[in-house]
Amino acid sequence: MFKIYLTKEASLKLTSFIPFIYNNEVTKFSGEIKTGTVCQIMSFDNKFLGYGFFNSASKIMIRVLTLKDEEINYNFFKERIKQALAHREVLNFSNCMRLIFSEADLLPGLVVDKYADILVVQFTCLGMYNIREDIKNILVELLSPRGIYYRNDININVKEGIPLEKGFLYNEFDTLVKVTENDISFYVDVCNGQKTGYFLDQKLNRDNLKYYVKDKVVLDCFSHTGGFALNAAKNKALEVVALDISQLACDTILANAKLNNFNNIKTLCCDAFEYLHSNDIIDKYDVIILDPPAFTKSKDTVKKAYKGYKDINLCALKALKKGGYLITFSCSQHMNINLFFDMLNEAVKDSKRICQMVDFRIQSPDHLTLLNGLELYLKCVILRVL
Repeated sequence: MFKIYLTKEASLKLTSFIPFIYNNEVTKFSGEIKTGTVCQIMSFDNKFLGYGFFNSASKIMIRVLTLKDEEINYNFFKERIKQALAHREVLNFSNCMRLIFSEADLLPGLVVDKYADILVVQFTCLGMYNIREDIKNILVELLSPRGIYYRNDININVKEGIPLEKGFLYNEFDTLVKVTENDISFYVDVCNGQKTGYFLDQKLNRDNLKYYVKDKVVLDCFSHTGGFALNAAKNKALEVVALDISQLACDTILANAKLNNFNNIKTLCCDAFEYLHSNDIIDKYDVIILDPPAFTKSKDTVKKAYKGYKDINLCALKALKKGGYLITFSCSQHMNINLFFDMLNEAVKDSKRICQMVDFRIQSPDHLTLLNGLELYLKCVILRVL
């Protein structure tokens, strides 16, 4: 096995299990270099530090697997997967959830989501992609799924050298899968849906609507397939307006509403920014949900994203009745917590409203994060508007 030597600073950093080692933190190599395989990680003073997946083409040159001197083989990954599954058994989410969340579960570049008896897998690290047959066999052995679908159709894989593709990894099945979340039934398209088919990280945040929506008029912006709208309808909202720019999304929302016999949902197929700027909706809604797509995926576009977030939040604050609730999200990792609160404070000031902070929430607990300086990506603030 070839060896990678780190700078002094990176060597010290790694002792607290930082999962990424960047190419500028590597000083030299020893042995025959094989990209997409496991390498031995060495310190600047020639001491063993651990093992990781190596990729010479990626800015993240090493994705750390372990700091122990242990064999990296089939059983190693089987035990890691069992460790991840043990936490999900505690949560008892059963029907749909994230089973494995990459570095947070010490399995870099591997995401596994469960939709009823179907698994959807993403490989975002070349080393993990290269052992996909082992991963498939372990998942089949431990979980006995009806089928496994893989979604490698994400742009990050171009930088990793992973083919942009999707398809069946184990058995073939109808890729429109019926699932249940928070006692609501709906269909997930694991072939064409966002991410692996659905935004599983909002499970508990959607359920949390039950405290705010009863007998209220609710606007769900950027509704996608209606996750928040359906939960508002279930929890006895007087009326739910689900807004999305995609007609397909709106049709899906209505189909899911019909599936659950909800008759208090209607859809608006239009641009959320344009709708929120309308003077006709000032003081109209009791509850507004803002769960937009990520406005920034890099540090270079944070300023532009900040303006976008402020714009929609300012408009939403004006559209709320006195005593109404704004439930607002950011899923942009680079829009950190401090920036998010700065933006909200500016929006509140410009709206000339008084706001009370009711709650702060993050992603569901099946979407873990390592407690070593990694930024929370999903942030939710609930405000009461006076």
